[in-house]
Amino acid sequence: MTCDVIATGSQGNAVSLGGEILIDCGVPYKKIAHLVPTLKLVLLTHRHGDHFNPTTIKRLHLARPMLRFGCCAWMVPYLLSAGVSPLVIDVYTIGDDAPIYKYGELCKVIPFHLLHDVENCGYKISYNRRKILYATDTSTLDHVRAYGFSLYLIEANHTEEEIADRIQRKTESGEYVYEHRVERTHLSRESADAWLAMNAGRNSKVIYLHQHKEPTKKE
Repeated sequence: MTCDVIATGSQGNAVSLGGEILIDCGVPYKKIAHLVPTLKLVLLTHRHGDHFNPTTIKRLHLARPMLRFGCCAWMVPYLLSAGVSPLVIDVYTIGDDAPIYKYGELCKVIPFHLLHDVENCGYKISYNRRKILYATDTSTLDHVRAYGFSLYLIEANHTEEEIADRIQRKTESGEYVYEHRVERTHLSRESADAWLAMNAGRNSKVIYLHQHKEPTKKE
């Protein structure tokens, strides 16, 4: 199985599994154009523009009108606004009594809630005989159990030391401190590693997503 992190971070997010499953679509169409012929399923998490680009979604649906989109109920209005037919939208529910969503021989999908400043979810995916977890834009994973998965695609947005330093520098200079929001809505590297220590196995692979990069100052 190949995992291609097409883009990650505040400028856009999209991950491809084997060229068949796309998780999030917050990038320009040209970034995913090479996947259009092979995609079988698009999984969406939440409405923020770096995870959901309506123009790209519209073009993708026009190019592949029978391609299926999987999401929780909060994403349906945004898909419809982008011109996606309700006939190809699979609406997931979350909870102990919720079903496992099966796509024939392709994969099985289990969504789970993530705590963010808008409604958001992550996914447990069984694909190509492997178990994969995808979770970004969340303040905690303490409520999630995913033991011994093959691959963890997990947010590690900042270290606690670096964000404390940025908050101090901006406070002292009188700048707007957006990092206060980041602390409440994004997972730190320390929190991610602590959760992984309780869940990942010896042979598990981890790919850290949504890592913050300070903008480069122009001379």
